[in-house]
Amino acid sequence: MPRTSECRGMQAGMAMTEAEVIIVGGGPAGSSCARELGRLGVECLVLDCETFPREKLCAGWLTPATVSDLELDSDDYPHGFLTFDHLRIHLFGIAFSLKTTQHSVRRYEFDAWLLERSGARVETHTVKSIESDADGFTIDGHYRSRYLVGAGGTRCPVYRNLFREYHPRKDELQVVAQELEFEYPWKDPRCHLWFFQKGLPGYAWYVPKANGYLNIGVGGMASRLKSRHDHIKHHWARLCSGLQKSGLVTTRIPDPGGYSYYLHSGGDTGRVGNAFIVGDSAGLATSDLGEGIGSAVRSGLLAARAIANGEPYSLRSVRQYSWREIVRIFQRKHH
Repeated sequence: MPRTSECRGMQAGMAMTEAEVIIVGGGPAGSSCARELGRLGVECLVLDCETFPREKLCAGWLTPATVSDLELDSDDYPHGFLTFDHLRIHLFGIAFSLKTTQHSVRRYEFDAWLLERSGARVETHTVKSIESDADGFTIDGHYRSRYLVGAGGTRCPVYRNLFREYHPRKDELQVVAQELEFEYPWKDPRCHLWFFQKGLPGYAWYVPKANGYLNIGVGGMASRLKSRHDHIKHHWARLCSGLQKSGLVTTRIPDPGGYSYYLHSGGDTGRVGNAFIVGDSAGLATSDLGEGIGSAVRSGLLAARAIANGEPYSLRSVRQYSWREIVRIFQRKHH
């Protein structure tokens, strides 16, 4: 368990909470890292600015490889878990079905369950300042660790404080998205994906979820939209209109939420000394579908093994394309 000591650091006389590893961010990357560290006998503390369960805009797409990495048995998962055996692909006006096996979950439920399953101690804390020295890291004059893992997503304070210089983000790799998850009695159990529709430099999606929930959204490259004097909101409106015309959604669609993230720029600086960045903090969502859960989980596991066992930590070892796995599944079923 993390220790509280009278360690005197930035603020003399202030009690310092210590742990061998502090993980900033309790999403799939952070919780996977925490669980693996626990299995390997390394103590850790997870800090997150929110209390779980918390709302999280995400299609909640789980690939079979991600399910395997998580050692997840759907029969034991206590919340909604939907498996669909077809993807309906819409590409330049042509539609076709791809037989595969994919899954969807609600992040509101899923992330809280993963974090609880990790067995790690969790504290609600908004990280502001991080100072490093030869012996480790001090967070906000109150937390102290030998190792530090940044799992706080695009706005991760570990990235902002320690990695911005070594792992710069490129404007041309920024993705902007509009997304909504809402209760809806969907009839079509397939996941629909629309690519490059009406000039969208990205794709749109319709992802059913268990227990009568639906996730829809659009995502595209911000720089390309800007160069065309276009806006992601226009593509959201087109998606909603198309869903209603096709009958996939027959009720009024509420307003979406918006966010942005960065794709990986190709560098391999995911570690600086004893600090690591994982998941969206490192821009590890896949370049084709923006699927981020799988890469978050895999990078979290790799960081834990690097800390506990001294294994190498390489961002290049995290898969960068979702389609490769989908195609492999399709080929196995037809050979």
